[in-house]
Amino acid sequence: MTAETATSGNSYRAETGETLESISATVAPSELRLRSRPDGNGHRELVLSVPGMHCGACVHAIEKALAAVEGVQYARANLSARRVTVRWREVGNQAPPLLEALARTGYEAHFPSAIPASADHEVKGLLRALAVAGFGAGNIMLLSVSIWSGADPETRDLFHWISAAIALPILAYSGQPFFRPAIAALRHGRTNMDVPISIGVLLAYALSLYDTVHGSEHAYFDAAVSLVFFLLAGRTLEAAMRKRARSAADGLKGLSPQGAMVVGDKGSGSFLPITEISPGMRIRIGPGDIVPTDGQVLDGSSAIDASLATGESAPLPVGPGSNLLAGTRNLTAPVMVRVSHSAGESFLATIVELVEQAEVSRVAYRGVADRVSRLYAPVVHLAALASALGWLLAGSSLHDAITIAVAVLIITCPCALGLAAPLVQAIAVRRLFRMGILARSGEALERLGSVNTVLFDKTGVITSGQAQFRMNKTAELRALGLAQALAAHSRHPYARAIAAAPSADPPVEVRQLAEHPGDGIEAIADGARLRLGRPAWALDDDTVLEQDAGQLPCSVLSRNGTLVSVFCFEDPLRKNARQAIESLAGMNLAVAILSGDRPAPVRRAAEQAAVARATAEMRPEDKRAHVEAAARRGNLSLMVGDGLNDAPALAAAHVSMAPAEATEIGRNAADFVFLRQSLQAVPEAIHVARRVNAFMQQNFAFAIGYNMLALPLAVAGYVTPLVAAVAMSSSSLIVAANALRLNLPTGNRRNREPSLTEAAI
Repeated sequence: MTAETATSGNSYRAETGETLESISATVAPSELRLRSRPDGNGHRELVLSVPGMHCGACVHAIEKALAAVEGVQYARANLSARRVTVRWREVGNQAPPLLEALARTGYEAHFPSAIPASADHEVKGLLRALAVAGFGAGNIMLLSVSIWSGADPETRDLFHWISAAIALPILAYSGQPFFRPAIAALRHGRTNMDVPISIGVLLAYALSLYDTVHGSEHAYFDAAVSLVFFLLAGRTLEAAMRKRARSAADGLKGLSPQGAMVVGDKGSGSFLPITEISPGMRIRIGPGDIVPTDGQVLDGSSAIDASLATGESAPLPVGPGSNLLAGTRNLTAPVMVRVSHSAGESFLATIVELVEQAEVSRVAYRGVADRVSRLYAPVVHLAALASALGWLLAGSSLHDAITIAVAVLIITCPCALGLAAPLVQAIAVRRLFRMGILARSGEALERLGSVNTVLFDKTGVITSGQAQFRMNKTAELRALGLAQALAAHSRHPYARAIAAAPSADPPVEVRQLAEHPGDGIEAIADGARLRLGRPAWALDDDTVLEQDAGQLPCSVLSRNGTLVSVFCFEDPLRKNARQAIESLAGMNLAVAILSGDRPAPVRRAAEQAAVARATAEMRPEDKRAHVEAAARRGNLSLMVGDGLNDAPALAAAHVSMAPAEATEIGRNAADFVFLRQSLQAVPEAIHVARRVNAFMQQNFAFAIGYNMLALPLAVAGYVTPLVAAVAMSSSSLIVAANALRLNLPTGNRRNREPSLTEAAI
């Protein structure tokens, strides 16, 4: 690491407080590869912190430089988090020369720490600069009052020189947040939004110094320092708002402990960093500890706060054989756990990756804003030059012409345009996560806000997917105990439902137990042959079964071929299913069920959930065809499904969603995954998406309107540099404040947010 790199890294840590590991452009590509992670498709991804990124022009320069590197497939910069995610095609054991590309562009990269900083020192550094600028501006203004009050020429000139002496160190210190990035950009042959601001500040001071040297009646050192003060005020408030809208992924990373107590073969323990814990190790997790990575309980019983994974606040009991997920919290007793995944491949790491992808993905408004920001510097410089020349040709003095050019340089900064879309997007992803909903991309969020039709699968979506049984009223009291003795040895959903039912009867001993796939379970108890399963297999005669009027699926328990009891099963509605459907109807959305199940249970679920349209016995290709036919009619569909048979429809829909307990294929095909058991997540996500689109449109319209109004006024000479600084800062603050309104409650929320995730983010 060079001395320059080390100095810069320490400077950034002092300003931002983020724990970083500085790296230089000479780091071996093999080390970058070790720091990256495979995506399973022949690519690798690496996240780098780029502290010098602070505007739309920086985002464009970084993404353009990395995209030009051979082998790079994807480069997305996150302005809010000041990080860039790079994906490249995996060839050999080395990464592409990513750091060299960034260094040529003038940006230094760091390996971000797994644990984010606890304090925002960037805001503190800006506040110090702001305080110094305010102190200087106040003192210079006091001197200016004496001059304006009619001081004699000698006193006036003395006060002008004193003001110049005060302003110079003030500008040198407080102007650093603008000067440093501007110099770095010019040194590498590019420009950014700080270049015209720096030119404007320096020109304002130079003009005042020129007037002082020539004994002019007026000098404007107070305006020059006040200009920096108001620019810093805007940047400080903007940084504070970005802190409030900080990446949800950063909050999630805060859930990961620094390490864990690893237990050796002889029982000895040693604390290892999280990065050194690998699959197969045994770790001890005490009460109150957060689970560092995925694993299986070997010894001990406890209760786990799994709200991060399930969205449910009720503690989850665990014991030997139970699986634990990274980011959940052990509550009551110590447990010994065998690690199944490294920290980089854990459940928590997967969630972080999904959230980061959503925060940096492109949306239509953001693409337009980036293109406008890209053209900003050359257009504004030409406009300022043309304004100065035009006023000179019109007969104005050089002093007035340069003053107007300074105002043009400052007032037209497109900071508001650069913040219009990404800030709303970052806040929306964070808000959705706090509601238990994972968004895979900002583009999907944009599409979700435009849907007019919602299509549901039945089993596992409208219904819970967990069978519950209703025992025949005439059954013997001992029947449930007998059935449970058999059902405990099967993984069939109906058998599991019987085994999970509460029973006061003592356990029944069975022997010679055998499971017959497709038929049921058979065993010997008390010298009798017991069968639990399909009626035609379990019964020896043509006994007519008393079934539920709704034709529920039933299994029977028989003793030596004679009926003992009937167990009818039903799949209850998912939590808040009916309320969710009513909410969707209130949002003027058409709702339908597409199911592969039989007509009777589909019709019953539709009636219970108040869904008017339901189609049964649909194959996967039928569901896909239905979605595609709806699209041809102009219907933009949200498909909510959970199984392998839903994957084609999920892929074909305008946007898709799946519950967390869905199959892996279903989750991978979906644009959104909801962690809660409540189906209310569907209307809540649509509600947030609609607000996101509305806020982006509002911000975009305001930012464009502001620049269209500000530029003519500045060119016409109606705006001073000081007023330009106030107007430019105010425009950014208005856009940021409007984006933060997305966090305000709207009365559409019915479910409590998970306490663990809310505390973490």
